[in-house]
Amino acid sequence: MAEAEGEAAGAGAGAGPARRRTRVGRYELGKTIGEGSFAKVKVARDTRTGDTLAIKVLDRNHVLRHKMVEQIKREISTMKLIKHPNVVQLHEVMASKSKIYMVLEYVDGGELFDKIVNSGRLGEDEARRYFHQLINAVDYCHSRGVYHRDLKPENLLLDSHGALKVSDFGLSAFAPQTKEDGLLHTACGTPNYVAPEVLADKGYDGMAADVWSCGIILFVLMAGYLPFDDSNLMTLYKLICKAKVSCPHWFSSGAKKFIKRILDPNPCTRITIAQILEDDWFKKDYKPPLFEQGEDVSLDDVDAAFDCSEENLVAEKREKPESMNAFALISRSQGFNLGNLFEKEMMGMVKRETSFTSQCTPQEIMSKIEEACGPLGFNVRKQNYKMKLKGDKTGRKGHLSVATEVFEVAPSLHMVELRKTGGDTLEFHNFYNNFSSELKDIVWKSESDAKAAKKSATVDMLTCMYKALPEMHLVFAVGMSNRCPTCFGDQ
Repeated sequence: MAEAEGEAAGAGAGAGPARRRTRVGRYELGKTIGEGSFAKVKVARDTRTGDTLAIKVLDRNHVLRHKMVEQIKREISTMKLIKHPNVVQLHEVMASKSKIYMVLEYVDGGELFDKIVNSGRLGEDEARRYFHQLINAVDYCHSRGVYHRDLKPENLLLDSHGALKVSDFGLSAFAPQTKEDGLLHTACGTPNYVAPEVLADKGYDGMAADVWSCGIILFVLMAGYLPFDDSNLMTLYKLICKAKVSCPHWFSSGAKKFIKRILDPNPCTRITIAQILEDDWFKKDYKPPLFEQGEDVSLDDVDAAFDCSEENLVAEKREKPESMNAFALISRSQGFNLGNLFEKEMMGMVKRETSFTSQCTPQEIMSKIEEACGPLGFNVRKQNYKMKLKGDKTGRKGHLSVATEVFEVAPSLHMVELRKTGGDTLEFHNFYNNFSSELKDIVWKSESDAKAAKKSATVDMLTCMYKALPEMHLVFAVGMSNRCPTCFGDQ
């Protein structure tokens, strides 16, 4: 993926040269929170308002070289047209000489997929509530002539209030893209969620195909597994085309009938969104969305982003590095997150990004990571204090790829971040379990933590941080009710 130059948060001398912040227009770029095949998503701060946003960074040369201009333009135009509370909002598009920047709404509640992984499955009422929001978003997209074509739990985000947000319109299509027969003819999407008619390669209706994907999502939410799944693609396609759905016993009779109406292999008789809105199972506790229709949308900045004219380009400014204070450190790592200090980890699950701390030197950490990767079948590519790990075997979604980076927190304390950049999330979870067991010798744990005294261990850890970073005085004063007597005495 394309990488925006620099990140918010400096690294000390022990972890390579100081890292500088990058400022693009009025936005200050921060850490990478997502990574795909040709773009990175970074947290950003609007320096005028202080608002937190997400910025998708694309490499202009990569886009031009792979003839992706029309695809990116389509994604940007689609997101600008869709102004709905259940769709991730695109605020503006900018470009520098080397990058294209999409300024997006920051959705901080993670993916719906994570909720399924952690919970196993959702209760029927909770699943229905998310499905209401999904149908509201998809119905609105269709009303604007937009077909998503890649609906799946990984593309459904949750905000801090639990509201669902549809994202990733990279494979979307406009109604004008249909041919003379009124159908779309490009087969795309994620195999397990693709409708039978898309696989048949004879043309398909974008609305009916999206409805099928919504049905698969609903099944997964309530069952905790896919209705059609096989490691062999040809076998999977046959299962999808036959569409013999077997609902688990805990589904209510209304849910079973509803899902079978959606997962009808015949798109002509498949339930439509208008009929979904009238279904008794769906209507329970349903609340139509209330929002103001946006003004006419200008797409001028879409073309301007690909225009080489100097007047349309924003400047990329490197600023002096900012030291990582205690609050930035706490927010970067689950281990240092005050909200999680005394909460038990759920089922040992990890997300697409995780981290650990170590008192070893950066060189020792890098060497141990490289040593651990060999038996797990991963190739390693190193650059400074960053590493790219790529699995030898092809998984459910291609090769599993992981990016790692070492940060210096204090002269004797380093933080290591691991981020999935490609492949399947469950495979990443399995990799991390094996990987972390190989690194247990370098992962820092206090004695009290080893004895399962979670609260005491946290105080010990923060005490060490306190000694290294003066700002920790304030953290203890604000966030800790039981202060460390070693450091604070009778204050």
